[in-house]
Amino acid sequence: MVAGPTPEQVELRESVLKLCTRFDDRYWLERDEDGAFPEDFHRAMAEGGWLGVAMPVAHGGAGLGITEAALVTQAVSESGAGLSGASAIHMNIFGLNPVVVFGTEEQKRRMLPPLIAGRDRACFAVTEPNAGLNTTEISTRAVRDGDAYVVSGEKIWISTAQVSNKMLLLARTTPLAEVRRRTEGLSVFYTDLDRAHVEVRAIAKMGRHAVDSNLLFIDGLRVPAADRIGDEGDGFRAVLHGMNPERILIAAEAVGLGRAALRKASRYAAERVVFGRPIGQNQGIQHPLARAWALLEAANLMVFRAASLYDAGRECGPEANAAKYLAGEAAFEACDAAVITHGGMGYAREYHVERYLRECMITRLAPVSPQLALCHIAEKVLGLPKSY
Repeated sequence: MVAGPTPEQVELRESVLKLCTRFDDRYWLERDEDGAFPEDFHRAMAEGGWLGVAMPVAHGGAGLGITEAALVTQAVSESGAGLSGASAIHMNIFGLNPVVVFGTEEQKRRMLPPLIAGRDRACFAVTEPNAGLNTTEISTRAVRDGDAYVVSGEKIWISTAQVSNKMLLLARTTPLAEVRRRTEGLSVFYTDLDRAHVEVRAIAKMGRHAVDSNLLFIDGLRVPAADRIGDEGDGFRAVLHGMNPERILIAAEAVGLGRAALRKASRYAAERVVFGRPIGQNQGIQHPLARAWALLEAANLMVFRAASLYDAGRECGPEANAAKYLAGEAAFEACDAAVITHGGMGYAREYHVERYLRECMITRLAPVSPQLALCHIAEKVLGLPKSY
C-alpha cells in the first residue's frame, strides 16, 4: 500500500463508494437528528458481503486482510457517512478476530456466518467504569458453575449494544489477587446479550447519534462454557487480536472523515464569492486546507503500514498506535478547518461539517487516548521507562 493500492484494492474501494451513494448527506443528517440506527445501510453492507471482508472464506467471508477492511471502512467514512456509517459496521468487521484466531472450528461455524450475513450484531464489552484502558484491572467476574459461567459486573462505552444480540465479553475468571501476572486470569466469551440479565443504558453524547454508546449492568448472566474463546485465563492475549485492528480501522475512518470535510470545504471555498472573488483564492483559506490534506495523507501511509504489518503476522503495536494518533489529530485539523472555511455556515447543520467536527472527536479519544498512544510508542520504540 505504500506504493499505492493494487488494482483489486482500487476496485474494492470503488465498489464500496458506489454502494454508499445510495445513502446521501440527507440520509446521514436524518440519522444524526433522529438517532436511529442505520438499519438499511447495515443491511446493504451485509448483502454486499462487506461485513465479512476479513473473515475466513470457509465461513462465508472474503478471506482478505485488515488492509482491505481498512479500505472498506475508510470509504464508508469518506463517502460522507462519517463515523455514523463506519461505526455501524466496524465492530462486526474486526471484533470477532479473537474467534477467528482462537476459536474452535465448531465455534467459527456457529458464530461467524450469522455475523457476516448481518443476522447477528455484536458489541465489544471490554471497557469498565473503574478500569478505563487499564484492562487488567477489570472487575467483571465470570464464575464457573457446571457447564456454564455466571457473569456479573459493569461495562461502559459499549457501542451498538442497543441493537446487538451478541457480545464479545472480557471477564475475570480468576481474581486479580490470585494470579502471578496481571494479564492472567482473564477470559473472553462470545455469547448472547440476554437482556433479562443485562441492562443496557444509553449514554447521551456529543455526536454519532445514530450509533449508540452504553453502560451495561450485568447481573447473573449465564454464559455456556462452549461460548468461551480459547483457554480459560488466556483472554487478554485473545482480546489483543482485536485491539490493533481496531486502532487501524478507526485511523482509516478518521482519514476518510477528514477527506469528506476537505471535499465540502474546498467546494464551498471555490463557490463562495466575497469582495468580488471566491474565498478559495485567498491563501488564508488555501493554506489550512492544503496543510490538512498533507497531514491526512501522511497519516494514511501509517494506517496502511500498520495494516500491512498486521496482515503479514508481524508486530504492529507501535505502528497501529501511531496511525491512530496521527489520523485522529489530522482528522480534527481537517474538520476544524472545514468549519472555519464555511464561516457562519459551518455552524449550520445543513452544511454537514459541524457533524464531521463532532464525530472526529471520537477518533482522538477512542479506543485509546492520544496520550496513551504516545506512551506506548515511547516505551516500545524509544525504550523509555513505562510511565503508567
